[in-house]
Amino acid sequence: MSEQQYAPGTHPDLKPPIGQSGLLFWFRKNLFSSPFNVLLTLLTAYILYLMIPPMLNWAFFDAVFVADSREHCRELGQGACWAFIDNRIDQFTYGFYPVDERWRVILCFFLFLLAMLPILWDKTPARRKMLWFSLAFPFIGYWLLVGGYGLTPVETTRFGGFMLTLVIGITGIACSMPIGIALALGRQSEMPIIRWLSTCFIEFIRGVPLITLLFVASTMLNYFLPPGTTFDLILRVLIMVTLFSSAYIAEVVRGGLQAIPKGQGEAADALGLNYGKSMRFIILPQALKISIPGIVNTFIGLFKDTTLVVIIGLLDPLGIGRASLSDIKWAGLAAEVYIFVALFFFICCFSMSRYSIYLENKLHTGHKR
Repeated sequence: MSEQQYAPGTHPDLKPPIGQSGLLFWFRKNLFSSPFNVLLTLLTAYILYLMIPPMLNWAFFDAVFVADSREHCRELGQGACWAFIDNRIDQFTYGFYPVDERWRVILCFFLFLLAMLPILWDKTPARRKMLWFSLAFPFIGYWLLVGGYGLTPVETTRFGGFMLTLVIGITGIACSMPIGIALALGRQSEMPIIRWLSTCFIEFIRGVPLITLLFVASTMLNYFLPPGTTFDLILRVLIMVTLFSSAYIAEVVRGGLQAIPKGQGEAADALGLNYGKSMRFIILPQALKISIPGIVNTFIGLFKDTTLVVIIGLLDPLGIGRASLSDIKWAGLAAEVYIFVALFFFICCFSMSRYSIYLENKLHTGHKR
């Protein structure tokens, strides 16, 4: 029987040769491609065999999930005492937010997800209208969390736990991005005063540890304010975190701007575009595409640095955990606290990392992974 004829370019793809695809091929190529790789693979498998079963036994099979105290946990099992986390999960989540008002925190969180949807996903239904809600959400979120105008006021000193971390991290990320872009453009400005001010700000902030800025915000700032002036501590922290992150964002964006060929700006000038339009439509979009990995890396670092607020008396998840361990009923369970908090940060940071990869592939900023 004669072979079927296909028009040029229409021949169907054929399956790869046997032995050149599939799971066995992957193992042979990546794990057993040479004697040295075979040795490393077997050594790694042996180390994992020694480590993973005890870890699983401690974390799951011998763990205790319901108990009244640490001693009760030890009576029921020799593994992790996750009952402590279950017992204090409300404090880990809401801090000291009033119990009757916690519905506001939950509603704010879901409204935040709704506000982020049109920003992160360009196929959101009615995206343009949804973006107006995204712009209004910061004011809605502040009203829900702090209260007033019909809602019971809640002092920010009662914020804590994961709620506090998300408030500081999300606010810092959202506010530092536009400020960082403005600083990057200012540092490359042809106007000497703007360039000098931007450069001084960036170099000063980058040369000072964040913990020093937080100490200034919590203590020394009161010395520069008129007597009797009150300045909310969390607001001070938000300002310092935002300024700190914006300086690093500025340098990341500046690197993206320098990577754009000068011909792009010359082409914009040839089209008759002014500075604002050339930056908005030609230069900045390309620079931000290039800068995506560095920007997300800065955001991840900022989110993890929110744990530093425990130094100035704010109780983030680590602060809540340390305070809870002072209870003699649960003393000695630091490992469970740190693992639980680390898991929360890993989920948040890993999600940002994966979205960064999605965005890079979507915008074709590099090879797909």
